[in-house]
Amino acid sequence: MKNQKSSKKASKGTMDETILNLKTPEECILLAAKYSDLALQARRRAIELRVASHESKREVETELLKVLYAYEEVLSIKNKRRTHASRTWGMVKRYGIIGAAERAVNRKIEPMGYKVLDEMGMNDLTFEAVIVRFSDSFNPEVVNRARARLEELRGN
Repeated sequence: MKNQKSSKKASKGTMDETILNLKTPEECILLAAKYSDLALQARRRAIELRVASHESKREVETELLKVLYAYEEVLSIKNKRRTHASRTWGMVKRYGIIGAAERAVNRKIEPMGYKVLDEMGMNDLTFEAVIVRFSDSFNPEVVNRARARLEELRGN
């Protein structure tokens, strides 16, 4: 009994009181699922709020801005600090959001970013996914390239 108390005390320093009060593995799993869903919703809401600061004329532009902010989330996770996608924003400034997206799908594929977005439940927020969804807004060659890249990414 004493070992259980001391083990529980040791855990208290590293674990939230709410977690320590859970009594069954099922309670733990339910709580994790609930907060996992809330975390996803919060990330998506943060992206939406960032996009709202821009004046997008078309839905495709709004969706591409979401992609940029989702990419910044991936960079921030990778770098363990808030990270601005400076080079990508520079491309947006030079070529516009559509032109930047078209150029992005012609760059070397980076499966790590896709995997992180997939793990975060946001694999719909890639340039490739938006280009395929809004194919009428893009050059057909770019759409075909985006489809091929999505197949390649999903296969990894």
